[in-house]
Amino acid sequence: MQSNADEIMLAQEQGVRMRQSGVRKELEGGLGGELEGTLLLTNRRLIFDCSGAKDEKLKPAAGPFAMHVVYSDVKDLESIPASGDNLFIELQSITSAEGHAGHLERPSLEIKWRESGKERGRVFVERLSGRSRHRNLNDWAGVISRLKAGEQKVTPLPRIPGTDKLEGKIMVVSADMQRRGLFEIEEEVEEQFKTKLDPDDLEAACDRLAGSGLLQKISDPSGDIYYRKRSPLGDDVL
Repeated sequence: MQSNADEIMLAQEQGVRMRQSGVRKELEGGLGGELEGTLLLTNRRLIFDCSGAKDEKLKPAAGPFAMHVVYSDVKDLESIPASGDNLFIELQSITSAEGHAGHLERPSLEIKWRESGKERGRVFVERLSGRSRHRNLNDWAGVISRLKAGEQKVTPLPRIPGTDKLEGKIMVVSADMQRRGLFEIEEEVEEQFKTKLDPDDLEAACDRLAGSGLLQKISDPSGDIYYRKRSPLGDDVL
């Protein structure tokens, strides 16, 4: 896949199901003709990547049944192949972006666009919902409309340190914009860079990145601390 040099990843949602627009299906049933993967938003495109084929079993907070989530772990735009069932939608080709809050179904984003003179449409359905979320997939609609109109503020992040520094290694594993605890960051950095970390050094480095504006430090209601790559959307973070 070719990306523009000034293309910036703004948001990423894993475990998204994609189906044809206008087709009513039982979302909790089998996938059927649906595909599951990761939905990404850049300042130029909406991208659905189902090439990663990672299947993660999530333990629910309550109830006897676990959830299987299929997603692509996207670290950079160049890693997404322009083949198979992956979908690339130029924002300027979008004719309608509509969010559905999901009172009876899960939150979703319905996109319609023109391609090669034909009207096309897809619905992207969020699977990882929860009370701790401040924004859902339906909230993407307003941001997409403002991006297309040139009204959405996008603030480039500070320069990311090189991987010769611990901060640079942390930013590599945080590139997918998913939140992580210190233990998870430690595991991923040690595995990817074949190194051994001191937990205190790791926490100090994460706090420095948060202070510089590259990471967002999050405290959940239980008091647990997480870190996530800060979005260029600022207060409109999705």
